[in-house]
Amino acid sequence: MSGVAIRDIVKSYGAVQVIHGVTVEIADGEFVALVGPSGCGKSTLLRMIAGLEPINDGTIAIGERVVNNLPPAQRDIAMVFQTYALYPHKSVAENMGFALKVAGTDKVEITRRVQAAAEILSLTEYLDRKPRHLSGGQRQRVAMGRAIVRDPQVFLFDEPLSNLDAKLRIQMRTEIKELHQRLKTTTVFVTHDQIEAMTLADRIVVMQAGRIEQIGTPLELYDNPANAFVATFIGAPSMNLIAGELVEGRVDLAGHKVDADVAGSGAVHVGVRPEHLHLASGGQGLPMEVKVVEPTGSETMVFLRFEGQDVTAVFRERHAFEPGQVIHLTPDPAHLHCFDAESGQRLEARR
Repeated sequence: MSGVAIRDIVKSYGAVQVIHGVTVEIADGEFVALVGPSGCGKSTLLRMIAGLEPINDGTIAIGERVVNNLPPAQRDIAMVFQTYALYPHKSVAENMGFALKVAGTDKVEITRRVQAAAEILSLTEYLDRKPRHLSGGQRQRVAMGRAIVRDPQVFLFDEPLSNLDAKLRIQMRTEIKELHQRLKTTTVFVTHDQIEAMTLADRIVVMQAGRIEQIGTPLELYDNPANAFVATFIGAPSMNLIAGELVEGRVDLAGHKVDADVAGSGAVHVGVRPEHLHLASGGQGLPMEVKVVEPTGSETMVFLRFEGQDVTAVFRERHAFEPGQVIHLTPDPAHLHCFDAESGQRLEARR
């Protein structure tokens, strides 16, 4: 196994630059997720690591080797794609061992590796079946098995769960995490689903428009987003941003004052997670009109309007709110963020 060092990577298609000097250091054995909206450059970056896209500038090293000019076959990586890309006429065992066969690996060794991978992925009883006789989750496990048998230095996953239904995605998330905990192979995982990233990764790289917005552990990004983009991208439902005016440690939200222990003054967006809005008593707090109530059993999600702005609140307790009802909510000051309205950057605490 080896780490991956991505340094000052630039990628252009003609005159259009799509990756702007990206630098990421991935440690040996680490699981890193690349996330961001469609078109942010995360899949392009993964393909450059794999050698499927040329690099215009910068370097990519796997272990001690700079691999910029190496073809994919010489990079000692294994890639799992969004589509399973299985040979329909070959059995599961033949699909899993095909790359080893092409490489001239001994038949006994191929059989040993395929059987070992099949045991890890609970595919032993399906080794003689063709892909058409498997479910979507089983096919994806075969694709993962094909990567495992190669015993690569790095696993690359390109949105491998996006073709699965919701229940199967949750199951496969667990299986991928268990696989990484068992093999401890360096893994780079691309997804547009931030829940996948948060549940799977040791660290997350949040990208937008070919640039890195923030790198950190899932909880670092959730609790301390560097800017409004990360704040609203990480977390489901996303963080509320409420427009206000910061003056001497207090934010004026349409005439309602909220304490904010941050430096600076001027137009801001107050960020507060849905679970950090609490019911206020005695008519205190921010008056919000209930629009929609969604009970899920374990919690109640409430969609509201405050001074023309959409706000979401989540309660562990059960409440009989009705559409049109006005309720008063107070943001938890310990979990309140202020973002500059123009730049979107989070304002630092006062000293």
